Order: sequence, then C-alpha cells, then structure tokens
Amino acid sequence: MRLDALDPSGIPTHIACVMDGNGRWAQARGLPRTEGHRAGEEALFDVVEGCLEAGVEWLTVYAFSTENWRRPREEVKFLIDFNEEILLGRRDELHERGVRIRFVGRRDWRVPKRLIRRMDEASELTRRNRKLTFTIAFNYGGRAEIVDAVRAIAASGVKPEKISEKTIAKHLYDPEIPDPDLVVRTSGEYRISNFLLWELAYSELYFTDLPWPDFRREDLFDAIHHYQERDRRFGGVAPGG
Repeated sequence: MRLDALDPSGIPTHIACVMDGNGRWAQARGLPRTEGHRAGEEALFDVVEGCLEAGVEWLTVYAFSTENWRRPREEVKFLIDFNEEILLGRRDELHERGVRIRFVGRRDWRVPKRLIRRMDEASELTRRNRKLTFTIAFNYGGRAEIVDAVRAIAASGVKPEKISEKTIAKHLYDPEIPDPDLVVRTSGEYRISNFLLWELAYSELYFTDLPWPDFRREDLFDAIHHYQERDRRFGGVAPGG
C-alpha cells in the first residue's frame, strides 16, 4: 500500500513489531538460519524509514527474548555479535535521520559487557533526537518486566494498598514509552510470545503471513491501513452502539 492512501490524521503513535520468520525464511532457501537474520536487517531499516515517512513517533522491535538463550549456542552467539554490528554500522545513520535509540530488557550476566557498552553509546549519541524513538527489546520478556517492576516496587517500600496501575507502569523498564497502538507480527504466527504483556492491553493486533525478511514499508502501511479501519473503544461502547 502507498503512503498517500493512509489517513494522515490516524497514524498510530506507537507501533511494535514481533520480527518473526527469519530462520524459516532462510531454511526455505537452503540457507543457514543466520542468513535469515542478516536478511531481516534490510527489512528492519526499511520499516524504520516507513515510520519516518508516515510520522510514527515510536517504534519498538523484539530483537532478542529472554527465551532465545535456549537456541543453539552458535545462533545465540551470532545474534549477539550481529546486534553489535548493527549498532556500530547504523547508529550514525539513525542519528543523522533524527532517530532516538533506546533499549529495554534485562542487563544480566548473560549479556556481554561490550554489547551493553554499545547500547549505552548509541543511546547517549541519539538521546536528544525526537523524530522517531526506536526501542530495541533485547534480552526482554514481558513477564520478566512485570516481575522486575514488582521487585522494584517492593524494594521502594510502597504500601500494598498504595499500589495502582500507575505505580506498576512507573516501574517498567522505560516508563516513558506509550502503550503500543498497533502490534505487528510476521510469518503467520498468531501469538504474543511474551512481548510487552503489560503495555499491549488495548493494542490492535495485526498478523501477516509474510516472513520478516520479506516485510517492507509498503506492508507496514498496509498494517496501518487495517488499523485505521478498526473501532478502538478501550472497553467502552461506540456512540450509538
């Protein structure tokens, strides 16, 4: 779909993506699974460009989950090294485009210190940018985020009767991130897979059979078009309904 077919007044503020299907895309072509991740990089940055063109203010992508450590050691090592390569190779380009880079997820002993250093460097370089906030969920799990928020609340000494939804939201990994308006998942899977469990309570979900390496900005615009056709009631009733 073309960008000019969209209603500019109905662009979602925040889009989140589950970038699924890299490994299967590669295997279907007789390639190693790692080649699917490489092909997924082109898709990712075409989607970033699409967000910039459409005026999306926040984009969050699921880059590496807390469950991905269970994958073969060689693939895990590739993903860690590959994410570092992307940061080094793309951060200046993103900075020039006015993109702010952020990260959410656990920074535990499994994440190499050098990768954490690259994350911090990218965040610091781009921290004043506001055209698009590009958040990368790395070593992230929705349940882990809620557990960590509860631990932080308990450690702060807040009385149980004083805990509200706002209290929990303030203790999430990045309280500044607005709840996603639209969540896109590729590769024909109809699951949330432990992604942004707290934040997507009222998000619109969009699923496509396209594997992530084949997903492009036109497909993103198609997802936005479907989003614009939906009636978001947030638990209420539409006028006259």
